[in-house]
Formats: sequence, structure tokens, C-alpha cells
Amino acid sequence: MGKVLFIRQENYDQEGIDSAILRAFENFGGVRNFISKGDRVLLKVNLVSGHDVERRVTTDPSIVRSAAKIVIESGGTPFIADSPGIDGFKGAAEKAGFMNIAREFGIECHELTDPVDLPVNDGADFRRIQVSRYVLEADKVINLAKLKTHAQMYLTMGVKNLFGCVPGRLKAGWHYNVGLSREKFASLLLDIYLGVRPSFTILDGVIGMHKEGPTSGDPYNFGIIGACVDALSMDFALCRMLGGKLEDYPLYMAAKKRNLPQCESFASEVEGDIDSSHVFPNVELPKTRSMRLLPHVPFLERLMTSKPVHIPEKCIGCGRCAEICPADALRHENRRLYFDYGKCIRCYCCHEMCPVKAIKVKDSLLLKLVNMIS
Repeated sequence: MGKVLFIRQENYDQEGIDSAILRAFENFGGVRNFISKGDRVLLKVNLVSGHDVERRVTTDPSIVRSAAKIVIESGGTPFIADSPGIDGFKGAAEKAGFMNIAREFGIECHELTDPVDLPVNDGADFRRIQVSRYVLEADKVINLAKLKTHAQMYLTMGVKNLFGCVPGRLKAGWHYNVGLSREKFASLLLDIYLGVRPSFTILDGVIGMHKEGPTSGDPYNFGIIGACVDALSMDFALCRMLGGKLEDYPLYMAAKKRNLPQCESFASEVEGDIDSSHVFPNVELPKTRSMRLLPHVPFLERLMTSKPVHIPEKCIGCGRCAEICPADALRHENRRLYFDYGKCIRCYCCHEMCPVKAIKVKDSLLLKLVNMIS
């Protein structure tokens, strides 16, 4: 429960970004309130996979550069890190522009590896979660998230960004373990967020993504930078501002089940250049609401849930989709994908990791019907 700041920023001009990021820190008491001299500071970027900056899949390098500069000027030592789902880290970080920042400032940019147990919080649903030791060994974590839609989890913003603290292929294991339950996966995200507890969250919403995010959607110029200490309050405020309903947001439903104070409508105090009544026009969000109308019956959930389908004419035959699938539910032959929908857990990792948008998420007829009448 806390204050959320939204700053208008229409482009990635470095001078404007520097001014906005400095304003964000000053609005919460100044940089010294978060960074002490000698602190080793993890800049947790969004590097889900290797994409050119113009795709707007990853945190923009101008924001990472600004945060690194502020940490250095405050006497801290920043390092840039994340754990991509399937790509090699160095290549992905080069494409995203992060390696250039590391070379410019002479700082580290490396993958979040070496899993260790995350301390368990009171009320946690999962008793053992492993995150990178670099996360727990950092003196401070600054969360540099990206504003995007998400085919499975509705939205990915401040809280969801910390799933990248789970190293490499362990993420696929979690997808398989939680199966079709979005709320269970959201509860996992809550446990990770409450365990890592980033000192500060900055959200890149200058140009985010809507439609089929987090990698295959379309860029959307939201024109904002968000800042907060409490990422839950920011994410819930933005859900409404994007035209979504909190009841359709699995993260909100998981938090409400725990009676977290951020779920109260008055919990967040929105300040800055736009207020909480603002609604961004024509944002297309994923369809998840019908899932909450059903009892937890796997057979019904499979019938109701959107499924990934192949677009053969776009396929380049890279095989990444079959490689990343945690349920071993598809095979790839001669640029053709064959899905076993009985095994498919609807995590959409295949959709997320496809570099050429050759997999789309398609509603079932039953899902379309329920969405029309609900």
C-alpha cells in the first residue's frame, strides 16, 4: 500500500529520461533514501528474450543507462542482470542495448544464475522457491520493468518482472508445476515479489505493448514512466487505467485471497502528471475473465482456455517453441508444429519465445461464447 508516481515522457530522448528518472527518485525522498555509498545494486531489467530495441519487448536502454548513472553518482556499484527464457544472455543483452551501457560505465552485465533458496515469507503459498544468488547477495534491487500485456497473466509490469530472478530453465519447471491455474502462478509471483522486495520500481511505459504480449504484441505509446516503492499498488492502479477489470487480473485475485491491503480501492495514492481516473484509449487486453467463472476442473479449463496455434507461413523453422515447452506438448517437423492439446498447459511459452510471431493465441468457441454472455 503506497504512493504511485506517473511521469509524462513521450519519447526516449536521453536528457528527458534522465530528468524523469531523477524526478522519480526525488519524489520518494531522493536517491540517498534508496542507495548508500558502497551498495552493490542489481538493476533487474526485462530481458525476456533477444529482440531489437524497436520491438519494445525489453526495458529501453535509455532507462537502464539513467538508473545506472544515478546509482554510480550516489556511490553505489550497479550491475545489469536478468535471466532470459531461452536465448543466450550475452547475445540477448547485446540486442537490447544493455551491453553497451555496461561497457560505457565499466560495470557488469550478466545472467542471473546459481539458484539458491529464497527466504520464505509468512503466508507464502510456496515453501521452496529458488532465485539467483546474485539477487540475494545484492545490497539493493532496483526493478526496471516494462509495461506490456501478457497472454497468460493478463499484464506484466512491476511484480511479474521479478519472475526473471528465477534462473533459466527453472522458470519452465514452474510453468509446468502450476499447470493451467493462472491464480496459482500469480501466487508464485507474489511469493517471489514479497521475498525479493525491490527497493524501488521504475516502469518503462514510454512505449509499451498491447494485444498479444509479452513479445508478439504491438507497440503502444503510453507516454509514461511509473515509479513506486510498492509495485503491487502500481500494477493494480495501471490495470484500471488500461481499461481492465481487477477481477480479470490473476495477480489481483491472488492478492485478494491473501487479504493484502493493496487490494482496497483506496490503497494507492496516484500522483504526478496523470491521475488514477485516466484510461488509455483502445488498449487491447488478453481475454482471461471467463476462467474465473469455472470451477477448478482441468478438463473444463482446457476447453475454455485460449490455445496456441501455428502460422506456418511465418515460421522459420528455428525449433525454439518445441525446445522451451515445459509440458513437451508439441513437436516440430519441417516448419510444421503439431500440438498435443491434451498435454498443453496453456503457459504460452511457445508463443512468447517465437522470434517471428509464427504462433498466435486463439480463443476456443466455448471461450468466445462465455465472453459474449458474461
